[in-house]
Amino acid sequence: MHRIVLKVGLFCLLLIILSSCGGGRYTRPEGSTMVASWYGDEFHGRPTASGEIFNMYDYTAAHRTLPFGTRLRLINPENGRSVVVRINDRGPFVRGRDIDISYAAARKLRILQKGTATLYVQYLGRDPTYVRKVRYSDARRGPFTIQVASFQVKANALRLKRVLEDRYSGVYIHRVWLKGSLYYRVRIGRYQSLQDAREVAEALASEGYEVMVLTYEEVL
Repeated sequence: MHRIVLKVGLFCLLLIILSSCGGGRYTRPEGSTMVASWYGDEFHGRPTASGEIFNMYDYTAAHRTLPFGTRLRLINPENGRSVVVRINDRGPFVRGRDIDISYAAARKLRILQKGTATLYVQYLGRDPTYVRKVRYSDARRGPFTIQVASFQVKANALRLKRVLEDRYSGVYIHRVWLKGSLYYRVRIGRYQSLQDAREVAEALASEGYEVMVLTYEEVL
């Protein structure tokens, strides 16, 4: 009789444990929280700040400061659903939001209808292939400047400029015509010393930007 009672008690305990691991409540992992929003077809096919083409069906995300290639596990505490995303863009640009995730990631977390959600975040490391090397033009004399990216769509250049201004001074857009097309080149600084330009360029390259040090030209 005692054995039967013991078995029933253990079975009930197991049910309690299993039920607590399921739907409703979710144990918060070590880490932080972020307020997330999502973006999709409006930006689908456009270049991201990292130079990659945004694909709304990939599991990617935009963050203002995390290096490109950073991998995060995002968990929705309301339903326990999770997704791993890779940072390859900059944003969001709305106050009170910390991360913009792709349509596919938002769909997996089931936050499409809600639009925004507070998510638990786990840092999973970084893809080292995103670390870039600084390129240099043939220029030997200053002043020098750093080119971070070049766009044919002005809005993309303005978007990157806005992000860079949070951490770097002297961010500007240089316009240039090339083979009949107008390009908007996002550049930083006017450095008399090549060493000063190199230090900033290396910091940008470590974040994942494809940067090049070249001779400063007057802004058009």
